[in-house]
Amino acid sequence: MRLLERMRKEWFMIGIVLAIAGAKLEPSIGVNGGPLMPEITVSYIAVATIFFNSGLSLNPEELTSALVHIKLHLFIQIFTLAFFPAAIWLFLQLLSITPINEWLLKGLQTVGCMPPPVSSAVILTKAVGGNEAAAIFNSAFGSFLLHSSSSVPFTSIFSQLFMTVVVPLIIGQIVRRYIKDWLERKKPPFGAVSSSVLLTIIYTTFCDTFSNPNIDLDTFSLILILFIICSIQLSFMLLTFIFSTRNNSGFTPADTVAVMFCSTHKSLTLGIPMLKIVFAGHEYLSLISVPLLIYHPVQILLGSVLVPTIKSWMVSRQKGVKLTRPTV
Repeated sequence: MRLLERMRKEWFMIGIVLAIAGAKLEPSIGVNGGPLMPEITVSYIAVATIFFNSGLSLNPEELTSALVHIKLHLFIQIFTLAFFPAAIWLFLQLLSITPINEWLLKGLQTVGCMPPPVSSAVILTKAVGGNEAAAIFNSAFGSFLLHSSSSVPFTSIFSQLFMTVVVPLIIGQIVRRYIKDWLERKKPPFGAVSSSVLLTIIYTTFCDTFSNPNIDLDTFSLILILFIICSIQLSFMLLTFIFSTRNNSGFTPADTVAVMFCSTHKSLTLGIPMLKIVFAGHEYLSLISVPLLIYHPVQILLGSVLVPTIKSWMVSRQKGVKLTRPTV
C-alpha cells in the first residue's frame, strides 16, 4: 500500500523513466513519419492542447496582468536574446583553447541565440504552479520576435504559432466563460493534463534523439558536450533565480518560476530550420546541430526532475509572504 501510494505521488517521475526507456527500446515509433506521427500529434495537437488547457484554467485577469508586467517581459527577453548568447560567447573563448571540436563549439553558440520554445517552458511553469500567463506570453513573443528577424519562412511559422498557441488559448478562454462555475466546483486536474502531454513530448523527443544519425560522436566528446550543456542550464537557472529573488527585483515567487524556465530553455522547432538555412551545404552541419539536438531533451528532462524542488521552494516562499503580511 505504501509503495502504491508512493508511486501515485511520483507518477510523473516514473513516467519520465518509462518514456525514455520506451524511446530507447524502439525509437522508430515516435520519430517523424513514424506510427505516432509527432510532426502532427506533437507539433500541432499536443501544443494546441497545452494552450487550450491554459485558456481553460487561467482567469482573464491573470492574462491581463501578465501582459502589462513589462519589467518581467524585459528581464526574460533581454536575458534570453542578449545576455545568454553573450555569456556563451565568452565561455566559448575559454573552451576554444581546449581540444573540443571547434564545430561543436559553434553549435553551442547557435544554441545561445535561440528563443524559448512555446511548449516545455509553459508546461513546466504550470507544473510548478508559477506565473503561467507570463510564460505563455514570453515563449510565444520570443519565438515571434526571432522568426521576424530570421530567414526562416515567416508566413508558415507565424500561422503555425497562431493556430497552435493563440487560437486554442482564445477558445479556452471562451469556453471557460460558459463553464466557469463547473470548473470552480469540480477543479479539473489541469496540471496533470499538461504533465501527461509533456510525457508525450519527452517520449517523442528522445525517440528523435536516439534515432538521429547526426549525433554520431565518440563517447568522450558526447559525454563532454552533455556535461557542458547540463552545466550551462543549471548555471543559468541558478543565475536567473538569484537575480529574480533579490529584495528589489519586484518579482513574486511565481514570476521567478516563469523566469527560470523561459530564460534558459531553447527552441528546437526554430533552431533546426535556421541551422539548415544558415549552414546549407556545410560539411560540418551535423556537428553544428549536435549541441541543439542534445540541449532540447536535456532541458525537458532537467526541468522535469527539478519541478518538485522548485515547487516546494515556491510554496514555502508564498506561505512565508502570507505569514509576514500585517493583519488589519
